[in-house]
Amino acid sequence: MDQHNPLIRDEALALLRSGISNRATAELLNVPRGTIGWWLHEDRKQRGVQYTQPTDCPACTGRDIDRIAYAYLLGLYLGDGHIISKPKQHHLSIFCGETWPGLIDEAESTMRRVMPMPRTGRRHRNGCVEVKSFSKHWTCVFPQHGPGKKHERPIVLDVWQQEIIDAHPWEFVRGLIHSDGCRNMNWTTRMVGGVRKRYEYPRYWFTNVSDDIRRLYTDTLDKLGIEWTHCTRAGKKYNISVARRASVALMDAHVGPKY
Repeated sequence: MDQHNPLIRDEALALLRSGISNRATAELLNVPRGTIGWWLHEDRKQRGVQYTQPTDCPACTGRDIDRIAYAYLLGLYLGDGHIISKPKQHHLSIFCGETWPGLIDEAESTMRRVMPMPRTGRRHRNGCVEVKSFSKHWTCVFPQHGPGKKHERPIVLDVWQQEIIDAHPWEFVRGLIHSDGCRNMNWTTRMVGGVRKRYEYPRYWFTNVSDDIRRLYTDTLDKLGIEWTHCTRAGKKYNISVARRASVALMDAHVGPKY
């Protein structure tokens, strides 16, 4: 780094102090980003300035949160999401099947609506896409985060979260279905005039091992007037079915299949 003219270093620091990003400064001056970062680090050290990562976290800044986006993202997180929070590694991940590109795009755009500042990215792995948003502040937005798997610890909403769900219940249900649910066609047979006939009908299916998350889902369905039943398969009662025609019609109007 000594090979650079001191005047270039001074110009770089002036740009950085004015709010220009490391990347933009490096491109403007044709200097490696690593060099720009080192100059900035040394400048802060000399001036005794402690660096604080900027954030637009609603919980920490008091900024109004996009409540509709948050209700949907909360459903995605409780279904197929998790937060990594450890030294030098912080991110929210939502896992989406790679056959649903619309869901992948919406998961990423919803993260940005809730917190626009953090960088987002995607990682393709084993038939799914992991959508990530990099910020340690996701633990502020989702206080349900904790050690271990979600079904192994209590999942209880804070008062402010419940207020958002009460105001936007369909977005919450939609997020849960788009993560751990689906719309499919079920079938049964009946005897009609001595002849066994096959009938098909649509059904919404939600499966989650956590008793608390299933209860959040069914409590919200109750408030919306949606009829549901428990379905046990292979001795496991982790499934919630919505199959009544009127209830399916409401779900179609507000949720719909993954896409």
